Amino acid sequence: MAKSDLTRAAIPQALTNAKASAAASFLSTDSMPEISAFAAHSDPRHNVVGVGLGRKLVKGKPTKEICVRFYVERKLPKAALSQAHMLPKAVDGVETDVVESGVFRAFAAIPKERTRIRPARPGCSVGFAFTGAEAGTLMAGTFGAVVEAGGKRFILSNNHVLANENELAIGSTIFQPGLLDKNAPASDAIARLTKFIPLLTAGSNKVDCAIAEIDGQVSATVMPKVGKLKSAQPLAAAMSMKVMKTGRTTGFTTGTINDLTADVKVKYGIGTITFTDQIIIVGGAKPFSDSGDSGSLIVEQTGKRAVGLLFAGSDQFTIANHIEDVLEQLQVSLVA
Repeated sequence: MAKSDLTRAAIPQALTNAKASAAASFLSTDSMPEISAFAAHSDPRHNVVGVGLGRKLVKGKPTKEICVRFYVERKLPKAALSQAHMLPKAVDGVETDVVESGVFRAFAAIPKERTRIRPARPGCSVGFAFTGAEAGTLMAGTFGAVVEAGGKRFILSNNHVLANENELAIGSTIFQPGLLDKNAPASDAIARLTKFIPLLTAGSNKVDCAIAEIDGQVSATVMPKVGKLKSAQPLAAAMSMKVMKTGRTTGFTTGTINDLTADVKVKYGIGTITFTDQIIIVGGAKPFSDSGDSGSLIVEQTGKRAVGLLFAGSDQFTIANHIEDVLEQLQVSLVA
């Protein structure tokens, strides 16, 4: 099997075991403390924000060797580290690499205008209305895909885009565009929250996803330049796979998968949440995603089949759930 064809199912057990051992030893489940711009954590319990498997980098360029990858908030010079704070050069006989990623955060939206689209299409702005003490706060994320179950159709996006991190009541109105984007709430309701997979602050998570039953004009064709999926059948993500997405903030972008099974800590409003077995993507000439792109469907470039659901990232990296895990937990299927 070519290295570029490596999928989760094909990862050798020795690599999987080494990654699990590294995560157990160095990926703390504690919340990430805030530090000033002039300080950095050298203790791996605070500096390591993810552990995965990827190609070893030499002078910034990927080699053929798959190694255990430590994602750190800040990469520090060896001279500044005590022996106790040095990450190992190998874990269970597998070489390691240290990659500076910054802090991973759920991609909440920033204030950028997005328009009303009818029929609404995957890739456009969607969101909910905050309630209670948060009423008046405005947000927007991305409509990921159309899915179906039991003869009904739904908008697919993240829990934090459609359900406010477990807080929104089932049946709550979903708007297109999101209220941050010059929305007219009286006329822009498009769906109602139906189901979400709870985000757990204690323990691990595999998905950040939710669905809302459609009660407005919606098309399953993704906005340009992704367009119509060639098949509703998802495709397993693979190492070095070329992918694309259209999102609410950065629009159409392309990138490359460089990790298939990363365990990461991500900052949310409700706290630091640990995810296991995630996809990590790097962009090309520009970043693959930014705040407000949460919920975007990740699509393989040539075959135009879905591989992931974007939910978080940093300045350099994008994190996505495997789409098979999303569909399985929500018990829905994609509509092409």
